Amino acid sequence: MTLPLNTIICGDCLDVMKTFEDKSVDLVLTDPPYGIGIAHNPIRQMHEKMDWDNATPTSEYFSELFRISENQIIWGGNFFDLPPTQCFLLWDKEQPETFSTSMCEQAWTSFKSPAKLFRYRVVDGVVKEHPTQKPLPLMMWCLEKYSKPGMTVLDPFLGSGTTCVACKKLGRNFIGIEKEPAYVEIAKKRLEKVNNHKIEEWF
Repeated sequence: MTLPLNTIICGDCLDVMKTFEDKSVDLVLTDPPYGIGIAHNPIRQMHEKMDWDNATPTSEYFSELFRISENQIIWGGNFFDLPPTQCFLLWDKEQPETFSTSMCEQAWTSFKSPAKLFRYRVVDGVVKEHPTQKPLPLMMWCLEKYSKPGMTVLDPFLGSGTTCVACKKLGRNFIGIEKEPAYVEIAKKRLEKVNNHKIEEWF
């Protein structure tokens, strides 16, 4: 199958990935559901009818993900049964310690290199399109360190499209897969706003 480059696909990523050839993607950069039910958090009322975060992906999803890609960066890696790794990425949110919020997030990677730290504080009051949306500078940092221009990057749990936006800004080919039609439309609209690699948004 010819890869659908620079495309967002609405569907179950397991079904879509099964159509890809072995090692046909250079990098998977993704943030799968953690299974913590964040979509039903009362604070997230606009997302409460979506069930995408009721459970973590099964091992079959990860088997396909590893089969089709050369390397992987998986945010929330501490929630999944993944192999040992030398290189964890850590996003320091630079937030004060509270009981209810996470001060940092971890990403599992397939790279044999030292662990790396990215510091970025989200400005209070910034509206996110998705409850677990990652900052655009974070995803651009991942791509700049672990991919090269012209490579193909897949995000099988695309959400609101930050990975694809980062790819477009940095000259990487992207493939996004998202099962919720509402988020597919949000991601497409965000991509349309990308203008000559100028950063116009921080989420």
